[in-house]
Amino acid sequence: MSEPLVLDQVSRFYQSGEEVLHVLEGANLRLVPGEIVALVAPSGTGKSTLLHLAGLLERPTAGRVLVDGRDTAKLNDAERTALRRDRIGFVYQFHHLLPEFTALENVIMPQMIARIPRKHAAVRATELLAALGLSGRLDHLPGKLSGGEKQRVAIARALANRPAILLADEPTGNLDVATSQVVFDELLRAVRGQGVAALIATHNPELAQRMDRLARLQDGKVV
Repeated sequence: MSEPLVLDQVSRFYQSGEEVLHVLEGANLRLVPGEIVALVAPSGTGKSTLLHLAGLLERPTAGRVLVDGRDTAKLNDAERTALRRDRIGFVYQFHHLLPEFTALENVIMPQMIARIPRKHAAVRATELLAALGLSGRLDHLPGKLSGGEKQRVAIARALANRPAILLADEPTGNLDVATSQVVFDELLRAVRGQGVAALIATHNPELAQRMDRLARLQDGKVV
């Protein structure tokens, strides 16, 4: 079985006038199915950049990003978009749910974009939301959900298309301590149940210690 995600000597530079900002320099990272890795780094040291590269939202200045063994540098924009849609799920610090759609509809939608019939998408969405303790909230609009419930809907949405990779950027960073623990428990349970390779950025050392492995960004590299 190929590794879902490989970052091979990845560098990312940004140029502003004559100044060059070196964010990542020769970073290496590999994820295997079912593994949950904590990505730890101070703010402003490239954590979000690494997640964007892993999620095919940006292209590296140098090095390779492989998803399911495919060198994504060889893909055109349409192929990258399709690979991102089908094989990568995202959870952000803010849930980004569509406010005019119910919890169920928010989880159905990415499946329909992937051309899954609505009937099947609804079954999948219902199962995911139930597994995250939201059986009684299927028809609720985001405005009627608590912060923790919204974030659990966001987790279900990220897992809806059965991705090989889950990328999460401070998924509990916008929640209070008690709610954060509950949501993180649900996230770990859902990810392990799906056998997804997950990379979860966090500033919380207690949460980081609960994951399988810790990857720390230092001087543009993963250590």
